[in-house]
Amino acid sequence: MRTRPTLSWIPDEDLPPGTTDLEPVVEALRGGDVLVLTGAGISTESGIPDYRGEGGSLSRHTPMTYQDFTASAGARRRYWARSHLGWRTFGRARPNAGHRAVAAFGRAGLLTGVVTQNVDGLHQAAGSEGTVELHGSLARVVCLSCGAAGSRRELAGRLEEANRGFAPLPAALNPDGDADLRDDQVGGFRVVPCTACGGILKPDVVFFGETVPQARVAHCRELVDRAGALLVLGSSLTVMSGLRFVRQAAGAGKPVLIVNRDVTRGDRHAAARVALPLGAALTSVAARLGVPVDGPPA
Repeated sequence: MRTRPTLSWIPDEDLPPGTTDLEPVVEALRGGDVLVLTGAGISTESGIPDYRGEGGSLSRHTPMTYQDFTASAGARRRYWARSHLGWRTFGRARPNAGHRAVAAFGRAGLLTGVVTQNVDGLHQAAGSEGTVELHGSLARVVCLSCGAAGSRRELAGRLEEANRGFAPLPAALNPDGDADLRDDQVGGFRVVPCTACGGILKPDVVFFGETVPQARVAHCRELVDRAGALLVLGSSLTVMSGLRFVRQAAGAGKPVLIVNRDVTRGDRHAAARVALPLGAALTSVAARLGVPVDGPPA
Protein backbone atom coordinates (compact mmCIF):
# COMPACT_ATOMS: atom_id res chain seq x y z
CA MET A 1 0.00 0.00 0.00
CA ARG A 2 1.20 3.51 -0.76
CA THR A 3 0.95 5.41 2.50
CA ARG A 4 0.12 9.09 2.67
CA PRO A 5 3.44 10.88 2.05
CA THR A 6 5.23 12.39 4.98
CA LEU A 7 8.34 14.39 5.72
CA SER A 8 8.77 12.84 9.17
CA TRP A 9 11.62 10.39 8.53
CA ILE A 10 15.05 11.67 9.46
CA PRO A 11 18.20 10.34 7.73
CA ASP A 12 20.78 8.56 9.88
CA GLU A 13 23.57 10.88 10.91
CA ASP A 14 26.22 8.17 10.56
CA LEU A 15 25.63 7.68 6.83
CA PRO A 16 28.32 9.01 4.49
CA PRO A 17 27.42 12.19 2.60
CA GLY A 18 26.58 12.17 -1.07
CA THR A 19 29.45 12.18 -3.54
CA THR A 20 29.97 13.85 -6.90
CA ASP A 21 32.00 10.92 -8.21
CA LEU A 22 30.10 9.22 -11.06
CA GLU A 23 32.62 6.40 -11.48
CA PRO A 24 30.59 3.81 -9.48
CA VAL A 25 27.60 4.45 -11.76
CA VAL A 26 29.79 4.23 -14.87
CA GLU A 27 31.29 0.94 -13.72
CA ALA A 28 27.90 -0.56 -12.84
CA LEU A 29 26.50 0.29 -16.27
CA ARG A 30 29.65 -0.86 -18.03
CA GLY A 31 29.06 -4.27 -16.48
CA GLY A 32 25.49 -4.37 -17.86
CA ASP A 33 22.46 -6.13 -16.35
CA VAL A 34 21.41 -2.98 -14.50
CA LEU A 35 17.81 -2.42 -13.41
CA VAL A 36 16.83 1.26 -13.24
CA LEU A 37 14.29 2.53 -10.70
CA THR A 38 13.19 6.14 -11.13
CA GLY A 39 11.20 8.63 -9.10
CA ALA A 40 9.79 12.12 -9.48
CA GLY A 41 13.25 13.71 -9.44
CA ILE A 42 14.02 12.53 -12.96
CA SER A 43 11.09 14.54 -14.33
CA THR A 44 11.75 17.88 -12.66
CA GLU A 45 13.85 19.03 -15.62
CA SER A 46 10.75 18.46 -17.77
CA GLY A 47 8.83 20.99 -15.67
CA ILE A 48 7.10 18.48 -13.39
CA PRO A 49 7.85 19.15 -9.71
CA ASP A 50 8.81 16.44 -7.24
CA TYR A 51 7.31 15.73 -3.84
CA ARG A 52 10.21 16.15 -1.44
CA GLY A 53 13.07 18.04 -3.06
CA GLU A 54 13.73 21.73 -2.76
CA GLY A 55 10.38 23.41 -3.33
CA GLY A 56 8.68 19.99 -3.38
CA SER A 57 4.91 19.93 -3.46
CA LEU A 58 4.47 18.22 -0.08
CA SER A 59 5.29 21.52 1.61
CA ARG A 60 1.95 22.87 0.34
CA HIS A 61 -0.05 19.95 -1.05
CA THR A 62 -1.36 16.59 0.18
CA PRO A 63 -2.13 14.19 -2.68
CA MET A 64 -5.62 12.69 -2.97
CA THR A 65 -6.04 9.34 -1.24
CA TYR A 66 -8.04 6.43 -2.63
CA GLN A 67 -10.30 6.51 0.40
CA ASP A 68 -11.14 10.20 -0.06
CA PHE A 69 -11.72 9.79 -3.80
CA THR A 70 -14.10 6.84 -3.50
CA ALA A 71 -16.02 8.11 -0.46
CA SER A 72 -16.94 11.63 -1.52
CA ALA A 73 -18.49 13.13 -4.65
CA GLY A 74 -17.13 16.49 -3.49
CA ALA A 75 -13.61 15.06 -3.29
CA ARG A 76 -13.95 13.65 -6.81
CA ARG A 77 -15.14 17.03 -8.08
CA ARG A 78 -12.13 18.74 -6.51
CA TYR A 79 -9.79 16.10 -7.87
CA TRP A 80 -11.06 16.21 -11.45
CA ALA A 81 -11.24 20.02 -11.53
CA ARG A 82 -7.65 20.28 -10.38
CA SER A 83 -6.44 17.34 -12.46
CA HIS A 84 -8.19 18.57 -15.60
CA LEU A 85 -6.44 21.91 -15.29
CA GLY A 86 -3.11 20.28 -14.47
CA TRP A 87 -3.38 17.91 -17.44
CA ARG A 88 -3.15 20.83 -19.85
CA THR A 89 0.41 21.42 -18.66
CA PHE A 90 1.29 17.87 -17.62
CA GLY A 91 0.25 16.44 -20.98
CA ARG A 92 2.61 18.80 -22.80
CA ALA A 93 5.71 17.77 -20.82
CA ARG A 94 8.54 16.29 -22.88
CA PRO A 95 11.42 13.92 -21.97
CA ASN A 96 14.56 15.59 -20.69
CA ALA A 97 18.22 14.60 -20.85
CA GLY A 98 17.80 12.13 -17.98
CA HIS A 99 14.98 10.23 -19.70
CA ARG A 100 16.91 10.23 -22.98
CA ALA A 101 20.04 8.87 -21.27
CA VAL A 102 18.09 6.00 -19.66
CA ALA A 103 16.61 5.15 -23.07
CA ALA A 104 20.10 5.23 -24.57
CA PHE A 105 21.43 2.83 -21.92
CA GLY A 106 18.59 0.48 -22.82
CA ARG A 107 19.34 0.66 -26.56
CA ALA A 108 22.98 -0.08 -25.77
CA GLY A 109 21.96 -3.30 -24.02
CA LEU A 110 23.17 -2.18 -20.59
CA LEU A 111 19.81 -2.52 -18.79
CA THR A 112 17.60 -5.41 -17.80
CA GLY A 113 14.65 -3.05 -17.39
CA VAL A 114 13.23 0.24 -16.17
CA VAL A 115 10.77 0.57 -13.29
CA THR A 116 9.32 4.01 -12.67
CA GLN A 117 7.29 5.38 -9.79
CA ASN A 118 6.20 8.23 -12.08
CA VAL A 119 2.87 8.46 -13.88
CA ASP A 120 3.96 10.89 -16.60
CA GLY A 121 4.88 8.48 -19.43
CA LEU A 122 8.12 10.32 -20.15
CA HIS A 123 10.34 7.23 -20.16
CA GLN A 124 8.23 5.69 -22.91
CA ALA A 125 8.19 8.99 -24.82
CA ALA A 126 12.00 8.98 -24.67
CA GLY A 127 12.11 5.48 -26.13
CA SER A 128 12.54 3.20 -23.10
CA GLU A 129 10.82 -0.04 -24.10
CA GLY A 130 9.05 -2.27 -21.59
CA THR A 131 8.99 0.36 -18.84
CA VAL A 132 7.08 -0.88 -15.80
CA GLU A 133 4.81 1.87 -14.47
CA LEU A 134 4.70 0.91 -10.81
CA HIS A 135 2.02 3.47 -9.96
CA GLY A 136 0.17 3.45 -13.29
CA SER A 137 -0.25 6.20 -15.86
CA LEU A 138 -2.20 9.45 -16.04
CA ALA A 139 -2.68 8.83 -19.75
CA ARG A 140 -5.34 6.22 -18.94
CA VAL A 141 -8.63 6.23 -16.99
CA VAL A 142 -10.62 3.32 -15.64
CA CYS A 143 -14.21 2.90 -14.46
CA LEU A 144 -14.54 1.73 -10.87
CA SER A 145 -17.88 0.06 -11.64
CA CYS A 146 -17.42 -1.88 -14.90
CA GLY A 147 -13.63 -1.76 -15.28
CA ALA A 148 -13.73 -0.18 -18.74
CA ALA A 149 -10.46 1.52 -19.65
CA GLY A 150 -10.18 4.69 -21.67
CA SER A 151 -7.90 7.45 -22.87
CA ARG A 152 -7.19 10.48 -20.72
CA ARG A 153 -7.10 12.65 -23.82
CA GLU A 154 -10.61 11.54 -24.74
CA LEU A 155 -11.78 12.26 -21.19
CA ALA A 156 -10.12 15.67 -21.31
CA GLY A 157 -12.21 16.51 -24.35
CA ARG A 158 -15.41 15.47 -22.58
CA LEU A 159 -14.50 17.50 -19.49
CA GLU A 160 -13.67 20.49 -21.68
CA GLU A 161 -17.08 20.25 -23.31
CA ALA A 162 -18.86 19.93 -19.95
CA ASN A 163 -16.94 22.84 -18.39
CA ARG A 164 -16.65 25.52 -21.05
CA GLY A 165 -14.85 28.59 -19.80
CA PHE A 166 -13.25 26.80 -16.84
CA ALA A 167 -9.82 28.43 -16.66
CA PRO A 168 -8.88 29.44 -13.09
CA LEU A 169 -5.25 30.32 -12.44
CA PRO A 170 -3.62 27.52 -10.40
CA ALA A 171 -1.06 28.25 -7.70
CA ALA A 172 1.18 25.38 -8.83
CA LEU A 173 1.39 22.01 -10.58
CA ASN A 174 2.06 18.80 -8.62
CA PRO A 175 3.86 15.54 -9.53
CA ASP A 176 0.56 13.64 -9.78
CA GLY A 177 -0.74 16.00 -12.48
CA ASP A 178 -2.88 17.85 -9.95
CA ALA A 179 -3.04 21.65 -9.95
CA ASP A 180 -3.39 23.64 -6.73
CA LEU A 181 -6.80 25.31 -6.66
CA ARG A 182 -8.81 26.86 -3.85
CA ASP A 183 -12.25 25.42 -3.14
CA ASP A 184 -13.89 28.58 -4.48
CA GLN A 185 -12.05 28.07 -7.79
CA VAL A 186 -13.49 24.57 -8.17
CA GLY A 187 -17.01 26.00 -8.04
CA GLY A 188 -19.53 24.10 -10.14
CA PHE A 189 -17.07 21.94 -12.05
CA ARG A 190 -18.95 19.07 -13.68
CA VAL A 191 -17.56 15.53 -13.47
CA VAL A 192 -18.46 13.23 -16.36
CA PRO A 193 -19.31 9.52 -15.89
CA CYS A 194 -18.19 6.35 -17.64
CA THR A 195 -19.70 6.21 -21.14
CA ALA A 196 -20.22 2.43 -20.84
CA CYS A 197 -22.13 2.22 -17.57
CA GLY A 198 -22.38 5.69 -16.01
CA GLY A 199 -20.01 4.70 -13.22
CA ILE A 200 -17.21 6.61 -11.49
CA LEU A 201 -14.07 7.27 -13.50
CA LYS A 202 -10.64 7.26 -11.88
CA PRO A 203 -7.21 7.89 -13.39
CA ASP A 204 -5.41 4.59 -13.88
CA VAL A 205 -2.88 5.40 -11.17
CA VAL A 206 -2.25 4.03 -7.70
CA PHE A 207 -3.46 6.66 -5.25
CA PHE A 208 -1.92 7.00 -1.81
CA GLY A 209 -3.76 4.53 0.41
CA GLU A 210 -4.28 2.17 -2.54
CA THR A 211 -2.39 -1.08 -3.10
CA VAL A 212 -0.04 -1.59 -6.02
CA PRO A 213 -1.32 -4.66 -7.95
CA GLN A 214 0.44 -7.75 -6.64
CA ALA A 215 1.20 -9.07 -10.13
CA ARG A 216 3.04 -5.81 -10.88
CA VAL A 217 5.01 -6.03 -7.64
CA ALA A 218 5.90 -9.66 -8.36
CA HIS A 219 7.11 -8.70 -11.84
CA CYS A 220 9.34 -5.98 -10.39
CA ARG A 221 10.75 -8.41 -7.85
CA GLU A 222 11.60 -10.78 -10.70
CA LEU A 223 13.39 -7.93 -12.47
CA VAL A 224 15.45 -7.29 -9.32
CA ASP A 225 16.28 -10.99 -9.12
CA ARG A 226 17.52 -11.00 -12.73
CA ALA A 227 19.54 -7.79 -12.43
CA GLY A 228 23.18 -7.57 -11.48
CA ALA A 229 22.80 -4.09 -9.96
CA LEU A 230 20.09 -1.57 -9.12
CA LEU A 231 20.41 2.08 -10.16
CA VAL A 232 17.98 4.47 -8.42
CA LEU A 233 17.43 7.83 -10.13
CA GLY A 234 15.62 10.76 -8.58
CA SER A 235 13.73 9.03 -5.78
CA SER A 236 13.78 9.80 -2.06
CA LEU A 237 12.59 6.19 -1.49
CA THR A 238 10.38 7.47 1.31
CA VAL A 239 7.49 5.14 0.53
CA MET A 240 7.79 1.36 0.61
CA SER A 241 6.64 0.87 -2.99
CA GLY A 242 10.17 1.69 -4.19
CA LEU A 243 12.23 1.07 -1.06
CA ARG A 244 11.31 -2.62 -0.98
CA PHE A 245 13.21 -3.22 -4.23
CA VAL A 246 16.30 -1.48 -2.84
CA ARG A 247 16.14 -3.68 0.24
CA GLN A 248 15.66 -6.76 -1.94
CA ALA A 249 18.69 -5.97 -4.09
CA ALA A 250 20.90 -5.12 -1.12
CA GLY A 251 19.75 -8.24 0.72
CA ALA A 252 20.83 -10.34 -2.26
CA GLY A 253 24.27 -8.73 -2.22
CA LYS A 254 23.68 -6.72 -5.40
CA PRO A 255 25.18 -3.23 -5.60
CA VAL A 256 22.71 -0.36 -5.24
CA LEU A 257 23.70 3.02 -6.69
CA ILE A 258 21.58 6.14 -6.12
CA VAL A 259 21.70 9.40 -8.03
CA ASN A 260 19.68 11.95 -6.05
CA ARG A 261 20.70 15.37 -4.82
CA ASP A 262 19.03 14.93 -1.43
CA VAL A 263 19.42 12.16 1.13
CA THR A 264 17.16 9.14 0.64
CA ARG A 265 15.67 6.48 2.85
CA GLY A 266 17.71 3.92 0.90
CA ASP A 267 21.14 5.47 1.50
CA ARG A 268 22.07 2.92 4.15
CA HIS A 269 21.66 0.15 1.54
CA ALA A 270 23.61 1.92 -1.21
CA ALA A 271 27.21 1.53 -2.26
CA ALA A 272 27.12 5.24 -3.13
CA ARG A 273 24.73 8.16 -3.52
CA VAL A 274 25.71 10.67 -6.17
CA ALA A 275 24.40 14.14 -5.31
CA LEU A 276 24.26 15.70 -8.78
CA PRO A 277 21.50 16.96 -11.10
CA LEU A 278 20.26 13.96 -13.06
CA GLY A 279 20.28 15.33 -16.61
CA ALA A 280 23.87 16.46 -16.54
CA ALA A 281 25.02 13.44 -14.50
CA LEU A 282 23.50 10.83 -16.81
CA THR A 283 24.63 12.65 -19.93
CA SER A 284 28.18 12.59 -18.51
CA VAL A 285 27.88 8.87 -17.72
CA ALA A 286 26.69 8.17 -21.26
CA ALA A 287 29.65 10.11 -22.69
CA ARG A 288 32.12 8.14 -20.59
CA LEU A 289 30.56 4.90 -21.83
CA GLY A 290 30.53 6.04 -25.43
CA VAL A 291 26.75 5.69 -25.58
CA PRO A 292 25.00 8.17 -27.93
CA VAL A 293 22.10 9.75 -26.09
CA ASP A 294 20.00 11.14 -28.92
CA GLY A 295 18.41 8.17 -30.62
CA PRO A 296 15.45 7.97 -33.01
CA PRO A 297 12.20 9.52 -31.77
CA ALA A 298 9.86 7.23 -29.89
